[in-house]
Amino acid sequence: MTGHPALFVTLTAPSFGTVHTQRAKDGTARPCHPRRNTAPCPHGKPASCTVRHTDDDPRIGEPLCSDCYHYSGSVLFNALAPELWRRLTMAVRRHLARTAGLTPKALGRHLVVSFAKVAEFQKRGVVHFHAVIRLDGPDGPDSPPPPWGTVEALDNAVRHAVHAVSTMTPAFDDIPSRPLVWGRQVDLRPIAADGDLTSTAVASYVAKYATKAAESTGTLDRRIHPLEDLTTLDLRDHPRRLIAECIRLSAFEPLAHLRLAEWALMLGYRGHFSTKSRRYSITFGAIRAERADFRKNDDITTGRLPLLDDDIPLKIATWTYAGQGLSPGKRLLAAALATTAARGGR
Repeated sequence: MTGHPALFVTLTAPSFGTVHTQRAKDGTARPCHPRRNTAPCPHGKPASCTVRHTDDDPRIGEPLCSDCYHYSGSVLFNALAPELWRRLTMAVRRHLARTAGLTPKALGRHLVVSFAKVAEFQKRGVVHFHAVIRLDGPDGPDSPPPPWGTVEALDNAVRHAVHAVSTMTPAFDDIPSRPLVWGRQVDLRPIAADGDLTSTAVASYVAKYATKAAESTGTLDRRIHPLEDLTTLDLRDHPRRLIAECIRLSAFEPLAHLRLAEWALMLGYRGHFSTKSRRYSITFGAIRAERADFRKNDDITTGRLPLLDDDIPLKIATWTYAGQGLSPGKRLLAAALATTAARGGR
């Protein structure tokens, strides 16, 4: 599969407001947002920043004006990013089929689009995706794609899909449904054994990105209860507002399926940090099955588990009802408390 056409793709989130950032040119730090003769924002905050931020500056990723920042948009993008990715993979397949003169259903008899991706949290609190997208033959990694399945064809298909797909936010609280799209910063780089970007280098990049969890944005590494007093938590203002927005939005019934309060610690993102298509490589299911067989055989060998016929059912646990989530009334109360906390208790 080393010689199969493949791209290393970076997909970003759109802007939800100007944030402090670290800029450099030729190894020299540059001012954050230098703007001359720029009027303040509607809330009276400066619309420019001339600070040369260092790596350890906690302001990196925080908005120049929190009141201008679109917190609900940021949270909803995180929640709907997996759906946006799903639509992108479908659009890539459709575009490849169309350019080859095939139907999407017939495409699978000629090639398979395989992928592996990781989600990276940026300092501003939104997820970016880094993915390897590869063209395999109809039998998976062990078979080559057809001659027309080139890296150029894959590049064109991905670029088309990035600009073509969108997903709609649910309408709620008299706020209409709005489209969510990928950000303008999209990077596509071909992977080649003898090129500038090798598969080994990509593996190193992916490992680095996978370590950037939501805690890198300054949030917590534990679940947050909707009724918890956010003002008592050791958080900077920006992640506190993002968490509060998750809890506030969770009170609206059209957004209930997004489970925003439950995933407030992830700033609304409820996807796995790493996913891949079934044929990309060995599946997690196969790994789990192999691990289970190993542990079972080890337990039998050491005498911790009796040797029984596989057809004999074993009762290993009992289940009791523990309770349910918040009622609609409690969700409204939690949202009110979150709004108060985001405003600093005012």
